[in-house]
Amino acid sequence: MIQNSALKRKSLALIDFSVMLMIQLASVMLISDQTGAAAFSLYNVLHVVAFALVNLIGMAAFGVYNVIWRYSRFMDLFKCGLGIVCGSVVFCFYSIVANCPEPFGFEFSIIGLSFSCVVIVGMRLIYRIIYETMNRASLSSGGKSRTLIIGAGVCGRSVLNEMNETDTPYQPVGMVDDDPSKIGRSVEGIKIDGPIPLVPELCRKLEVDTILFAIPSCEAGVRNNILKMCGETGCEVKIVPNITDLVQESNILHQVKDIKIEDLLGRDVVNLNNEDVANFVRGEVCLVTGGGGSIGSELCRQIAGYEPKEIVIVDIYENNAYDIQQELLRKHFKNIKVEIASVRDFNKMDKLFKKHRPAIVFHAAAHKHVPLMEDNPEEAVKNNCIGTLNVATLCDLYHVKKMVLISTDKAVNPTNVMGASKRCCEMIMQYMAQQETETDFVAVRFGNVLGSNGSVIPLFRRQIEAGGPVTVTHPDIIRYFMTIPEAVSLVLEAGMMAHGGDIFVLDMGSPVKITTLAENLIRIYGYEPYTEMPIVFTGLRPGEKLFEELLMDEEGLRSTESEKIFIGQQIHIDPETFVLKLSALKEAAQENNAPLVVERLADIVPTFQPKSTEAEPKPQS
Repeated sequence: MIQNSALKRKSLALIDFSVMLMIQLASVMLISDQTGAAAFSLYNVLHVVAFALVNLIGMAAFGVYNVIWRYSRFMDLFKCGLGIVCGSVVFCFYSIVANCPEPFGFEFSIIGLSFSCVVIVGMRLIYRIIYETMNRASLSSGGKSRTLIIGAGVCGRSVLNEMNETDTPYQPVGMVDDDPSKIGRSVEGIKIDGPIPLVPELCRKLEVDTILFAIPSCEAGVRNNILKMCGETGCEVKIVPNITDLVQESNILHQVKDIKIEDLLGRDVVNLNNEDVANFVRGEVCLVTGGGGSIGSELCRQIAGYEPKEIVIVDIYENNAYDIQQELLRKHFKNIKVEIASVRDFNKMDKLFKKHRPAIVFHAAAHKHVPLMEDNPEEAVKNNCIGTLNVATLCDLYHVKKMVLISTDKAVNPTNVMGASKRCCEMIMQYMAQQETETDFVAVRFGNVLGSNGSVIPLFRRQIEAGGPVTVTHPDIIRYFMTIPEAVSLVLEAGMMAHGGDIFVLDMGSPVKITTLAENLIRIYGYEPYTEMPIVFTGLRPGEKLFEELLMDEEGLRSTESEKIFIGQQIHIDPETFVLKLSALKEAAQENNAPLVVERLADIVPTFQPKSTEAEPKPQS
């Protein structure tokens, strides 16, 4: 490929040289009236060759032969002409100093310069016009997606250039921008048709297939409104990534992504203190339970970026653990150990702690599906409560610096077994923090995580792709949402801040109506909610709330150094009573006595109000 490129450059230089030779010989004939053999005398030929060579060197000095001319711009043509000017000036200076006789004097340099600029630059300009015309014709007849670009700024123009110059599936047919000074003008032959509110009208008028949102620096609230409007057009909607990602990659269209539902949530992504987190993790052995899951795997990704001594991935499901291991290896992070184990197995976990001696433990292993845990409360207790107790006990035994529990807003005033089991986990952490221990035990509580395994967004996507209907439990149900990277950043920063017994809470902005999420996602897929894609309300599932809370009444809040992170006030755990109740809960779970498990879970977590303590018949999810 490199040899081929060098050959093309040499061939172009040879063509330029040949053309300039002919131009200069024609100039000699024009100035001196010499014809035939007289014009081709050795003296004339040597001077013409010299003139062509200095012009060639001038163009090469300005990088003319490094330009791909089918993608050329005005500046490339300007440099080409400038190279010829510089070469001609050098030759003119030589002819004056050397007192060259006619026809090689000032007049020859001016005429040669003029003709060379017109022909050499003109050849390139004509080639560019022909290529662009043929490319547009190819786009028009090649089944390309007719695309409307939102945003005529730097990013929008760059996207348009790539569409015109490269083989992409997009055919630009229009642009919109809210800047009045741009409306009515053209970019690369594409007219800026009007302000952004005209998008629905232009989509109909221009028969648009795809809308490409190319304002990466747009504020979340404004982007939210624009994308909602785009979703209502029935066109496919794609979005250019945020401006921070764009500066890392020059090929913008390769980064264009399908619009994600998090782009419609109406708030900016929370960015936390990475420098302090780096100091917290750097050089330490970090053990992540549930390391193959949605949160656990993202923890491993982010931890790997902070130069830990080693990451120990613990998971009972080998496929997920293998996937994150291979991903990190591809990214050249080698200090990984994968251990297939269950947090329920105290003896196996004891061996792992003894083998790896972790300094920081992130406990993400848990059962989290609300309806399934309603049907299997004993399994929720075994995995969530007893698993957490096992890990916490080992952290204390092996003098781990910090243990961070991944908790949930469902632990607040729980109405379901899963939430109650996670509240029990938080209480275990607070109980351990009250003991004489070298370990800081901390819990991190947040809302629903977009795109995590088992979350509502992947379910909606599968339902839409299967032809519907989309199922929502209740028309008024609302939830707090955050992205997986946000959740994990919170976990890491909370771990860095942690002092024993803290429960950290993220300011997650306003809650989002699940029905609205479903409607927006349906529109993104190009359907109209309720008419083209039905939404069916199935009723609240066992233990499900209409809304989630992030704090219990008695916890209160106090601020931290981060404006987005708060700490709930610690609640004192009576150690003797708690240990006895926890032991009774463990015994009931090991006996697989589901009704007794629910009863004893409610005894430990006073705010837990189960719908029923009857185990049979079990409610269907």
